Amino acid sequence: MPRRSKTGKSQAGRLRIVAGKWRSRLLDIADVDGLRPTSERIRETLFNWLAPGIHGKRCLDLFAGTGALGLEALSRGASQVVFVEKAPRAVQMLKRNIETLAADGASVLQQDAMEFLAAGPPAPFDVVFLDPPFANDVLEELCRLLQERDFLIGDALVYLEQDRAKETTVLPENWHVLKNKTAGNVRYMLVQRAA
Repeated sequence: MPRRSKTGKSQAGRLRIVAGKWRSRLLDIADVDGLRPTSERIRETLFNWLAPGIHGKRCLDLFAGTGALGLEALSRGASQVVFVEKAPRAVQMLKRNIETLAADGASVLQQDAMEFLAAGPPAPFDVVFLDPPFANDVLEELCRLLQERDFLIGDALVYLEQDRAKETTVLPENWHVLKNKTAGNVRYMLVQRAA
């Protein structure tokens, strides 16, 4: 999910798909305050963790922002990604980028993430990307809602990203950390729910 730059200003620019069928494709990023994609370095590490398990999976990109994580998943063979993003300009640009890529399996919902979770899932997900704005401090609540409202298949994978200065997120009892790394001010981890 996007975060503020050091100046707090938006960083209009380009997003590069790291690998897969759209490898090295450059996409525009909406000029929205605080919007910045998950770095290429972190995305490369994450998808190395997920490979080859992303192929054919149904994914949720919550707090989608630029859609960097979901688009990378589609590029690498995910069958479906539901993008949930509240900011209208970010949604508009995400839809344009999906159209540019002719990305089958992508659907975009302009909706608040908590409202989306409150409504319940259209169908459970194999992989969920959770990268809310660092200031929101909602990861624990998001994990609880995903667990309680049946958003996840039995052994689903959940990617979490947070400010490394904050306490590590408390996970539901039957979730365990598979991978945990830091890069700059970011702590990111891949967790799995026990089936």
